[in-house]
Amino acid sequence: MPRARKRPAGAARPDKKGPGGKRTNTEDPGEASAKVENSSLQETSASRDCGKNLSSYWLMKSEPESRLEKGVDVKFSIEDLRAQPKQTACWDGVRNYQARNFLRAMKLEEEAFFYHSNCREPGIAGLMKIVKEAYPDHTQFEKNNPHYDPSSKEDNPKWSMVDVQFVRMMKRFIPLAELKTHHQAHRATGGPLKNMALFTRQRLSVQPLTREEFDFILSLEEKEPS
Repeated sequence: MPRARKRPAGAARPDKKGPGGKRTNTEDPGEASAKVENSSLQETSASRDCGKNLSSYWLMKSEPESRLEKGVDVKFSIEDLRAQPKQTACWDGVRNYQARNFLRAMKLEEEAFFYHSNCREPGIAGLMKIVKEAYPDHTQFEKNNPHYDPSSKEDNPKWSMVDVQFVRMMKRFIPLAELKTHHQAHRATGGPLKNMALFTRQRLSVQPLTREEFDFILSLEEKEPS
């Protein structure tokens, strides 16, 4: 996932400096394969809508608690994003083909939930927006970076990232357990979260949302926890 100490968003890759960027690849490393790359996007209503340009909302995961990977702390929380210059950072470190393709599909000003993952209480912490569309992820070329990929070439990079900007904290933290309760109920009733990728493609660190999913989750801010 992301890390608090990182290169400013959009900056060029420096010559052999320390690893930069955040870690966002909470998906199973085994999924970063041609099988995943070629997997159907028809598994969720969100991916179908995304393909038709009917959805421009996202959920993006990052780890808010310290964890060392190859000697590098991969922690990056929404508070870390808010503390960045211009409250903006590059969303690097994605090493899953489907998640990468979602990054490449993002457009300027689209909104995303910042989701805290792999932590004591996972859930949605806040909102951010896309302020730079996909471009090559510098960390794939940095040998000291946990996300270095020796098979990726600078003239044909495999991995992409976008720049995101903090918008606001959620009015209240929306925990995974609460979202799961609604998902299970909506599977029976046909509600907005019935096919939410958070539960149908839970390993992906970058996930599309339908407008209905996005609006329903926002509405939870105004309600007491269920």
